[in-house]
Amino acid sequence: MKQLQHMEAIEKRLWKAADTMRSNSELASNEYFMPVMGLIFLRHAYSRYLNVKGDIEKGLPSRGGKIRPLTKEDFSGRGAIFLNDAAQFDNLVALSDSDDRAEAIINAMESIEKDYSGLQGQLPKQEYRDITSDVLGRLLRTLNPDELKKADGDIFGRIYEYFLTQFADQGAHDGGEFFTPISLVQMIVNVIEPSHGKVFDPACGSGGMFVQSAHFVEHQQKNPGKELTFYGHEKNPTTTRLAKMNLRVHGLEGNIAGGNGAITYYNDPHDGLYGDADFVMANPPFNVDEVDAEKIKNDRRLPFGLPGVNKEGKVSNGNYLWVSYFYSYLNKKGRAGFVMSSQASSAGGGEAKVRQALIETGHVDAMVDIRSNFFYTRTVPCQLWFLNKNKPEDHKDKVLMLDARNVYRKVTRKVYDFSPEQLANLTSIIWLYRGESERFTELVKSHVQNSLDHALGAFGIEVEEDGETTEYQPIGECVEVLKSIETSIAPFYTKQNEEQQAHLHEFSKTLATLSSDSETFDAAVEKATDKWNADSFNTAKKLNKLIVKDGMIEKLAETSRDYIKGLELTFKLAMRLVETAEKELGAKESDDWDSKRLSSGKESLKKQAEAARVEVVEELKQVRYFYKQAHWLLYRFPDAELVDVEGLVKLVDVKQIEAQDWSLTPGRYVGVSPEEEDEDFDFEETLRDIHVELQGLNEEAALLAGTIARNFKALGV
Repeated sequence: MKQLQHMEAIEKRLWKAADTMRSNSELASNEYFMPVMGLIFLRHAYSRYLNVKGDIEKGLPSRGGKIRPLTKEDFSGRGAIFLNDAAQFDNLVALSDSDDRAEAIINAMESIEKDYSGLQGQLPKQEYRDITSDVLGRLLRTLNPDELKKADGDIFGRIYEYFLTQFADQGAHDGGEFFTPISLVQMIVNVIEPSHGKVFDPACGSGGMFVQSAHFVEHQQKNPGKELTFYGHEKNPTTTRLAKMNLRVHGLEGNIAGGNGAITYYNDPHDGLYGDADFVMANPPFNVDEVDAEKIKNDRRLPFGLPGVNKEGKVSNGNYLWVSYFYSYLNKKGRAGFVMSSQASSAGGGEAKVRQALIETGHVDAMVDIRSNFFYTRTVPCQLWFLNKNKPEDHKDKVLMLDARNVYRKVTRKVYDFSPEQLANLTSIIWLYRGESERFTELVKSHVQNSLDHALGAFGIEVEEDGETTEYQPIGECVEVLKSIETSIAPFYTKQNEEQQAHLHEFSKTLATLSSDSETFDAAVEKATDKWNADSFNTAKKLNKLIVKDGMIEKLAETSRDYIKGLELTFKLAMRLVETAEKELGAKESDDWDSKRLSSGKESLKKQAEAARVEVVEELKQVRYFYKQAHWLLYRFPDAELVDVEGLVKLVDVKQIEAQDWSLTPGRYVGVSPEEEDEDFDFEETLRDIHVELQGLNEEAALLAGTIARNFKALGV
């Protein structure tokens, strides 16, 4: 968790630095977009190059004590590309202000295009001429922080995706339409599980579906370059470039058709792909009404016919054209998952006839309702559709309806997503639908394990730094710092009046209680861990006993919450005593008071206490958080079997769907979730949401103020 938070902080810092440079360069977001993504591409390519270079060199033949030079072929199948000296990022960073940085970057891009024909003409080059050498230098250095040079894993792949997200939020290119939110892509991947074969996205944007499919295969300890073959259509030339870069930056290759020849309505550029794709995934444009019906009326990819034609000879709505394409590209065992306008699942007229024909094939697998604000540039709700041409017989006339509109995490004032745990919990409902109760049970166990791990972590964390491992005890050290504050302020406060001495006594009493509670809590965590390790807990029945009222994990979760309250109170009393002494009682002039030790030094007890408090609180919050994730699942599916849950999920048959005019809208079937009495109202989470809202409003206000100022300046006012 700590490593993830650190990574997220780095991403935000890099983005802020890069965006600040953009504002200082007088370039618009759309002018800065491709050059920045190009440099991140170079930096990540260099990171992957270095990761495999050592292993490759060990296997190279030598002659006369000299190892032969590296070649492009050495990197084939290694998830990396060969980079000559001109394209290696450190060499670009080392350039001085007297060097022509733009020329050097262009040469780097050209050298890569020369070695990899699939990238020919795709990488940004001349765009760097529009950015001053000074800004380029700062940008190169910003994207090369020391803390990332030795980082493990796909760090710059994450950064590439993060920057895509931020540019999408700004609408820097194509109105942000090029980017499908990662939460939605991951949900699609989790459901269709693209583990092998041909993966096709006929509206591929920046290639996010392909990248997440590759991650899925990597999690299975397999090489996605060997297991998957990617095919895509993308009509926007700039977005095609982005997709090819995105694949390459993750060490992948793909067959991406671009330009007018890749407009899916009128073209089928990949020979032999029709009826042969193992997996189809996409986020197509919604509600398009400009498709020429005459040109496509005999298209073999429309097995259910046209969904309706208007007076102008245009298809009245293109949504069901896309649905038909996705279906027709699948092979006999293929699966599809795609994003679709929420209007489509209950649309009438010709669209309803196409939907009925699709449902009657028995290949509609599941429907998922997603609330509004998941997209960066659209606030509309959407749905995820899932098709499966290899459904088991007992599912042929059934469709899983899942309403996930009440499951979300607020990221900014305008944008929501799924947390990793929410995503996993929703996916586990699909597992139950498929009879994979073991996976469900393992997920619950992982939540319990995480809860216990964080409880243990509050009492002892091993931190590895510079090759050395040291143990850090958050709760123990936090209590000790508070005791040091007590010892340091006591000589001064014992000479004050009775009222002030009473405040010191209150703090001392609260601290003694906290210290005692720490020992009790520690013993409870140790006992719970021993019990957990002594049993396999491989059934839902056993796990339920841990989660129910007064269950072992439920007690730990409650204790962690109570401990946080006690710690916050103790800390608050300590800080109040220090501030009162210095601001109201003249402590700084007293020989009994050491301001440097208590409050003003870099390593002051006040700063130590604050840091220790934050560490403990964050660790203990996770104890309750993961307990709540396990509880969410077992409360709804106590036997690790799929059941109808009001307001969430229902397995319906074709007769029920027919009775609802062939609607595939989950909300029509699952009902409304019952009002739950919130005995554990999360005040801090509510405050966090308010803070996010306020932060968004402040950012908008700052942007508006800047725009007004520039307009006044232009008017000479």
